[in-house]
Amino acid sequence: MPADSIEELIGAIPYRLAFAGGWIDQPFVSRLDPEPPGCMVVAGLEPHFRFLDRAGMATSTRGVALRLWNGRLPDRDPAALVRELYAEENRDRGAPSGSQDMIGLIYPGVSRLDYEWRHEGGIFPVRIERNTDPEVASWLERVVHLLPVAQRPDGYNPLEIRNLEPAWIRRLGASGQDCFAAIVRRDLEGFGASLNECMACWEAILPCTVRHPALSVDLLAVLRHYQGRYPGAMYSGCGGGYLIVASGEPVPGSFRVKVRLR
Repeated sequence: MPADSIEELIGAIPYRLAFAGGWIDQPFVSRLDPEPPGCMVVAGLEPHFRFLDRAGMATSTRGVALRLWNGRLPDRDPAALVRELYAEENRDRGAPSGSQDMIGLIYPGVSRLDYEWRHEGGIFPVRIERNTDPEVASWLERVVHLLPVAQRPDGYNPLEIRNLEPAWIRRLGASGQDCFAAIVRRDLEGFGASLNECMACWEAILPCTVRHPALSVDLLAVLRHYQGRYPGAMYSGCGGGYLIVASGEPVPGSFRVKVRLR
């Protein structure tokens, strides 16, 4: 018998989409921010279909959550759930996942995460600013267009080259702050500019996130094509994944997402 709902097949744990500021949640980055906190933005997504693995959608973290909580978020303090999930996923791992993955899955709406290395070693944000306004969520759903580009290949390491210049790290953290402010005021041009700025920071600080011999797609060429035609664009994760295009007009071949508010 076919399943009655997609959640029966993929579980009820939400997905998360990361916008500008990504990587600032990693202590090796935030510790070099000359003017902390640095910010990044995540949005919780309804699990209306199965996103690709290895595409920057926190699917590995979600898989841990599915096993840990039997397919559904517990009705408990979200901050405590974040720490529980962080501990479970990163047990005995040399290169831990950042806490933005857990926060994006657990917290509804759109959240700005402020990271400062002096606060808990930069592992958890010093502050979370949340927005669950239905009008803001509806606007974001209209202007965010996702295009599948490429899954992260086996053997690929986005951290082979680290150009951790403090000035670029400051710009990275500021792009997240600008992104959240633009979303809240429903400013398409500002939102797109923050995505473009984040990608410029990634290319400067961690160039293998967008350029690497293991990658079969010219990610920079694809990115610049869309950035030149729409207000902004960035990748959902290192090595490609989905291209997030900010546009008030249809983007051929793209699909929309549903922001989780409950």
